[in-house]
Amino acid sequence: MSTEAAKAAASQGLSQEAIVAQFQQLRNDQRNLANSLNTLEMDLREHKTVIETLQAADPERKCFRQIGGVLCERTVKEVLPQLVENKDFIAKTITMVTEDLSKKGSELNKFKEEHNIKIRGEHLGTEGSKGTDAEGKAENRNVLVS
Repeated sequence: MSTEAAKAAASQGLSQEAIVAQFQQLRNDQRNLANSLNTLEMDLREHKTVIETLQAADPERKCFRQIGGVLCERTVKEVLPQLVENKDFIAKTITMVTEDLSKKGSELNKFKEEHNIKIRGEHLGTEGSKGTDAEGKAENRNVLVS
């Protein structure tokens, strides 16, 4: 959801349920972006590892590459440039997703401020956190772990 839609929702005076639903949608979008970013970072690490391994191998050595679920036999000199190109593309995609994630976070914070949304457990004062720590320690003393 864009910030224009959030402003329109605020000006229309939506119900509490509609505001909460919009907020939850923004949070889900942010989580999805974060999951995509993690997946891309893992793919980038895998590509780097494979590239390092293949650079040490003989260029005429045969290797196998999975393309669309099909295992293809190639040589190292054919596969290596493709892997480097894929790695560069993944790195560019990571920067784009990171930018989108930060935009979504600022949009989420703006929506929270516009609608005065408070999340349980967030922004506890120092006095509140000290009390909960003491209660947690008292509860832990009565637990027997074997």
